[in-house]
Amino acid sequence: MKKWMTVLCPLLCAALLTSCSVFETDKSVMHLSNPNANETTKKVYAYICEMYENHIISGQQESTWVDGPDYEMQYLFDATGKLPAMRGLDFMDDDFEGVVERAKDWWAKGGLVTICWHCGSDFTGNYDDSKNDEITNWDAVLTKGTPENEAFIENMDHAGQALLELQEAGVTVLWRPFHEFDGQWFWWGKGGPENFKKLWILMYDHFTNDLGLNNLIWVLGYSHNGEDVGDWYPGDEYCDISGADSYEVAENGAEKSLYRKTRRVTHKTKPLWLHECGLIPTEEQLKKTLWGSFMTWHTEYLMDTNTKEQLSQLYNSEYVITLDELPSFA
Repeated sequence: MKKWMTVLCPLLCAALLTSCSVFETDKSVMHLSNPNANETTKKVYAYICEMYENHIISGQQESTWVDGPDYEMQYLFDATGKLPAMRGLDFMDDDFEGVVERAKDWWAKGGLVTICWHCGSDFTGNYDDSKNDEITNWDAVLTKGTPENEAFIENMDHAGQALLELQEAGVTVLWRPFHEFDGQWFWWGKGGPENFKKLWILMYDHFTNDLGLNNLIWVLGYSHNGEDVGDWYPGDEYCDISGADSYEVAENGAEKSLYRKTRRVTHKTKPLWLHECGLIPTEEQLKKTLWGSFMTWHTEYLMDTNTKEQLSQLYNSEYVITLDELPSFA
């Protein structure tokens, strides 16, 4: 008996380790949730899936209030000689016209575009407006045909029309609405997981089926919370990329635990991204926890938590994809 145990135990342990490995993704099951996605969007998503677990796509969120909208991009170029593959933009404060123009410009440079929306609960202004930071009657807002629902959708269409303009210009958008929902610090998460899922599906259905937005890759971004992630998941058919935001990298490296939780809830069918961070994980950490992309947040999150030497080393790594290394999606 002991002899058999000596032989079998290492084999069983190896099998167990293999079954728990992060290298199990079957990319053949990864496909866009919208069957009518346009050809360019299909190409972008195919590239994302191809790179997933082999390389990491670099991203940088812009600010627009310091020294022009290219403040972070110029800082990165001066420090590294490179530009990020993906630019992060935000419809916050109703900046639809500005975001559309900068998105078109970045796309024309060959870059990827991701857009979030820090808006108030009526889809205007800013998320932290004290008069505009929560919904008091979720049932009315989420019930089709009510006056509250119709007004809600009409305001939602401010972004919808901007995204349609980008579709007409041939721009694919990695659309990341309602981020950090499970943290419940933004209005879109304060109603709890059931209302959030209805909200997400309402926007997905309206943008996809009513407005005919076929240029969107839907990005579901959890917070660092990492609790009850399954309760908040709207379903495989309503998102294309998942992942999380985390500013805890200084303590937790590339957030392997958070990666595993989001991976489990998406049934290994979605690429996973580190959507926001301050300190960027090292190349070694990123190779052990296989996020498909990282995006550093703007201003001090980029400049005060990362040294220029760290940025240069990472951006010039063969593992990290920068703007100059992207293929053409036209």
